[in-house]
Amino acid sequence: MTAADARLDALRAGDLQVVGRIRSASNATYLCEARLGQDEDGEEGVTVRCVYKPVAGEQPLWDFPDGTLAGREYGSYLISASLGWDIVPHTIIRDGPAGSGMVQLWVDQKDGEDGGGPGLVELCPSDAVPAEYLCVLTAYDYSGGEVALVHADDPGLRRMAVFDVIVNNADRKGGHILAGADGRVYGVDHGVSLHTHDKLRTVLWGWAGTRIDDETLRALAVLDGQLDGALGGALAAHITEAELAALRRRVRALLEEPVMPGPDGRRPLPWPAF
Repeated sequence: MTAADARLDALRAGDLQVVGRIRSASNATYLCEARLGQDEDGEEGVTVRCVYKPVAGEQPLWDFPDGTLAGREYGSYLISASLGWDIVPHTIIRDGPAGSGMVQLWVDQKDGEDGGGPGLVELCPSDAVPAEYLCVLTAYDYSGGEVALVHADDPGLRRMAVFDVIVNNADRKGGHILAGADGRVYGVDHGVSLHTHDKLRTVLWGWAGTRIDDETLRALAVLDGQLDGALGGALAAHITEAELAALRRRVRALLEEPVMPGPDGRRPLPWPAF
């Protein structure tokens, strides 16, 4: 068994112990350790850190009345995994100390950005946008200075922006984008996604109006087929039939017109943005 397999076994079947509560989250969210003891061969046990969001700790949302937020997080993971992009850390639904909920592998992040430079999403003076960063908007700070909301022109972020269009992510804050210590870019907190109505709110508008590349379109075409098979069946356990149909429409719309959408002016940014 590989180390990665052992970690996933611990996530699925290990004893889930709460380490602390993540207070910044709007719903009950806990940092946990999943501990799987010695196996039959006497090999050393495995402990993995993870995030646990029990269904019992979810606040009701009038515009997301069906299913659970945990189920939407799991559904977003299934879509990410089916695309082969692995944007969402490995996620499952399992029992924990407060009942059934979403359990997701913890992402170890870089200790600051390389050389102390800007992060993946930043605020900066509008006249000092870093090279290879895309400007989303300009505004004024509390002192009256003009600032810009920017994000890196990064291929991992670009894929995440496409993913957010597909899952109709209503809450892509800068703080929900993680620069992993392994060099990869991860997205977390997808509980308000997969709605039937357009609710896309994101800080990743820098590619609005640009063409989607062919490699991404090939992945979307494969996903389209999977939605009529096992993936669609798995998602149907967590979202409504209408939401699943809307997901198919969003995928097919990008295949038919492979251009990244732009903000519609209603409420294109999450609040707060970080």
